[in-house]
Amino acid sequence: MGYLGNKLHALLPNPEDVLALEPEQLAGIILRLMNDYRDKNAIWDRLTFGSDHMLANYLQREYWPRMSHKLMESWAWLEQELLLILAPGSQTGFFVSQRGKLLMTEQDFDAYKKVRLLPRELLHPLVAQKVWPDLMSGEYDSAVLKAFKQVEVRVREVGGYSAQELGVDLMRKAFHMQSGPLTDLNNQVLAEREALPHLFAGAIALYKNPHSHRNVQIDSTEAIELVMLASHLLRIVDARDPSS
Repeated sequence: MGYLGNKLHALLPNPEDVLALEPEQLAGIILRLMNDYRDKNAIWDRLTFGSDHMLANYLQREYWPRMSHKLMESWAWLEQELLLILAPGSQTGFFVSQRGKLLMTEQDFDAYKKVRLLPRELLHPLVAQKVWPDLMSGEYDSAVLKAFKQVEVRVREVGGYSAQELGVDLMRKAFHMQSGPLTDLNNQVLAEREALPHLFAGAIALYKNPHSHRNVQIDSTEAIELVMLASHLLRIVDARDPSS
């Protein structure tokens, strides 16, 4: 652990700064140091990670017990997030997972933490299945495109439309306030029936069509918000499905 100990001390020479970090903050620093190591397939030993050897550069030995606990908390967080994986045949050796290797910068790690705040169980099953891997790997434009594509596909399916019916026109037909097969004439007042086709058509026009035709740069926060919107729209469609 000489490499990690030396690099951590060079970055945070004051023990108080190490102790002030939340476990996930320190975990992000440790992961980036691991990713910067020359051997990208290195095995890191959990037993020596929080040891005196790791802390040897910190001359104030009275800090070592608390620093050791903080380091092990950060290691446990990395394990929990599947960013560190136990090496086959080993009891204490771990390697950085493929997901972990994608988190090369502080910005990458912060984006990852934001996505992890979104429980997968809250998403519509179609969105969770199709979109979650892209969210986790930072492919935010792809995640948004796939989410709203599922909305379009589901509307077409429940409304009984052909594959030639697309986009905004499909939404306006499916939710037409008087004749749309997905319109709820019994439980929605006129104003609500007027608003719904605008909601679906606007969502497809703004968030699916641009992503279909060009590269659109969005950040993790916006991606999460849009994926949640697509999930909500899918639940509306499900409620209009006579077979459900």
